[in-house]
Amino acid sequence: MTSTSVGMRCPECSKQKTKVRTVRSLTGTPQLTYTLIAINLLVFVAMAAAGGGTTGTSGAVYQNGALYGPLVADGEWWRIITAGFLHAGLLHIAFNMYFLYFLGTLLEPAIGKLRFGVIYFVSMIGGSLGALVLSPDAVTVGASGAVFGSMGAAILALRARGIDPMQSGLGITLLLNLAITFLIPGISIGGHLGGLVAGGLIGYLMFEIADRRGLPQRIVLGVSAGFGVALAVVAVLVAQSATPTF
Repeated sequence: MTSTSVGMRCPECSKQKTKVRTVRSLTGTPQLTYTLIAINLLVFVAMAAAGGGTTGTSGAVYQNGALYGPLVADGEWWRIITAGFLHAGLLHIAFNMYFLYFLGTLLEPAIGKLRFGVIYFVSMIGGSLGALVLSPDAVTVGASGAVFGSMGAAILALRARGIDPMQSGLGITLLLNLAITFLIPGISIGGHLGGLVAGGLIGYLMFEIADRRGLPQRIVLGVSAGFGVALAVVAVLVAQSATPTF
């Protein structure tokens, strides 16, 4: 018998090489994560080239895409989505893209690009809704709502698989980011909380309900997408109700 890293094996078996498989090798690279990061970076470059500079708080792209309640109420509903791809400066986009990379490379290979994409965009819309609820007259930009929602969904995915989120580090990361949200001025509290709640609800549907009961993926994705559309409609209604009429 020959001693190997996996125990005692016969001489013939010890010569055999078993390929190590990980979640990523089984499901492929996180292509959607890389695509989302690339889109955010390209939009930031376009915003800077259109007069916004590296601060990202001016210029044509910023003015036509940032979330602002009165303009959403006037029919510019696309701001609910486009605001999630705009960032107010280099530090802002750097932090968001770092967390997007960290969460995307963890979550997308494990659950697939379709479910990850639905979580991301529903969380983005939930973040816009939260921002409009708490601060409809403030201009809001950033992928933070989508990132917080992805973090909440990742925690629920770990929990559903019997992994303690606190031991994984995600629970502590979420708590630290929530503390920063409330302690540092100028951060959209509604955007962060709205994204976290929306992502958490979708994560609970996917991992706590659908996976345990074996529901078909097309039904889960359809319900999740419908929930995102409903959030967008509510966001428009909230903007309209918060805008005074004269």
